Amino acid sequence: MDDRFSRQSDIVPRQRITECTATVIGIGAIGRQVALQLAAIGIPRIQLIDFDCVEISNVASQGYFEDDLERKKIDATAEICWKINSSLEIKLIPDRFKRSIVTGNTVFCCVDKIETRKHIWDIVKDKVSFFCDGRMAAEVLRVITACDEKGRQYYPQTLFTAEEAHRGTCTAKSTIYCANIAAGFMLAQFTKYLRLLLVDTDIQVNLLASELNVGNC
Repeated sequence: MDDRFSRQSDIVPRQRITECTATVIGIGAIGRQVALQLAAIGIPRIQLIDFDCVEISNVASQGYFEDDLERKKIDATAEICWKINSSLEIKLIPDRFKRSIVTGNTVFCCVDKIETRKHIWDIVKDKVSFFCDGRMAAEVLRVITACDEKGRQYYPQTLFTAEEAHRGTCTAKSTIYCANIAAGFMLAQFTKYLRLLLVDTDIQVNLLASELNVGNC
């Protein structure tokens, strides 16, 4: 299995990724897919943070299995990550994200509330090298990345108030295929960061309309 990463060696630099510890906050539709993809590309250490358990609606919308019902999402996701890479070091935190939690140098924010995103950003903004926020509603996704000074200045502008946000339930507007695509865009930005390439600050995709908008600061 030593050559498991050989086909991606030019895209995912082994030396750079082995220096990373990734924290995934929110193991729902997007966060679960981010964790699985990170395990597949060879992240050596990962931290999964979520307080929630798997419900029946999560099977279709978040890619969990029927056998996962009532299990902690972090436990069910860690099990698959270990099946992908048995040497992966995984730390599980069955709780909401708190100021006392120490993150890795790489953070993937996959929560469903603007207030929570702002809380997380205020805590980690000066502590991490790579920060990526994945957002989704039905067939529309947005991926915002902050890994340089311009990105760090831009990201707070996307944290609009709850009153300005579209009001709708996350569980009623979630599709597994959109979550997979969002996670893919997040990992693509991460691998660009690893290769020291220009990272896209703000990506917005409307799958229904087949629209893609990319913004760079």
